[in-house]
Amino acid sequence: MSASRSVHAQAVLGLLLANLFWGLSFPLIKAIILAHGLILPGGGHWFVTAMTVAPRFLLATVLLGLLVRRDLASLTRGEIRQGLLLGLSAALGMYLQNDGLHFTAASTSAFLTQFYAIMIPGWVALRSRRAPGAVVWAAGALVLAGVAVLGRFDFHTLRLGRGEVETLLSSLFFMWQIFLLSDRTSAANRMLLVTVVMFATEAAGFTLLALATAAHPADFLVPWTGGPWLAFTLLLTVFCTLGSFTLMNRWQPKISATEAGLIYCLEPVCTAVMALFLPGWFSRWAGFAYANETVTWRLLAGGGLVTLANVLIQLKPPAKTAGTARDGA
Repeated sequence: MSASRSVHAQAVLGLLLANLFWGLSFPLIKAIILAHGLILPGGGHWFVTAMTVAPRFLLATVLLGLLVRRDLASLTRGEIRQGLLLGLSAALGMYLQNDGLHFTAASTSAFLTQFYAIMIPGWVALRSRRAPGAVVWAAGALVLAGVAVLGRFDFHTLRLGRGEVETLLSSLFFMWQIFLLSDRTSAANRMLLVTVVMFATEAAGFTLLALATAAHPADFLVPWTGGPWLAFTLLLTVFCTLGSFTLMNRWQPKISATEAGLIYCLEPVCTAVMALFLPGWFSRWAGFAYANETVTWRLLAGGGLVTLANVLIQLKPPAKTAGTARDGA
């Protein structure tokens, strides 16, 4: 195997592992919300939502900052810029996606969020004035079909209201995040340092949101006294924040943005598999009601379509161009 093929294989495996961690995040976040309700019942929706996000990025910033503390003083402008933009794009994407869920069905949100799988090759085609090829379009179509099946999406109920518009905007910000990592001008940046800046940006934004939506400022500290809440938050920090984002930031620049966007669409498949058994484990230990999901034809069919899309793109990945990114930002 050539060096370039070996690096490509490592990058794909790294992003697959990141997807596995992100799949774990959804049952964990649900468990954190339920544990929060036991400690501090009656909290507003946005405060509870912020308290599932802000702590993970606060802890991740501290832990990763300690790991690279000797290099922090040598942060370059390019690393700070990329980290700030990555943090901003991820935070805005998460905010719009969560707010959109107030005004649309979860199945619609899951479907529209994955639209970056189609928007990325479309944007690349416009920039390069070169069609991405039938394989890429076929893989994108398979992904959207798979997510639609997984999320029980109903085209008859689709309308472009506030929730749908916000979810599509969130997909644009997630696409921007993918392109920021594929930017050839940032190839020399040290990605661990970039990730620290990214985490700090998200931690600051979501902490301000939590404090602004808390009934009392002291409510921000109350959940930290709960054992299950703290344990779930630590798991979310180590695996689904430090693990997933460092893998993403380390390996995504090694492959094309188009290929990465399709790989990331495996996240709902990983989530569906995790939800088959983790809720029962969490609820038995923490003392709340959270039922396991069951294997359905939708899981098998939808997951199969998304998996087939990724197998297809691996058989013929987008051609590599000059620089570190294959289809550039």
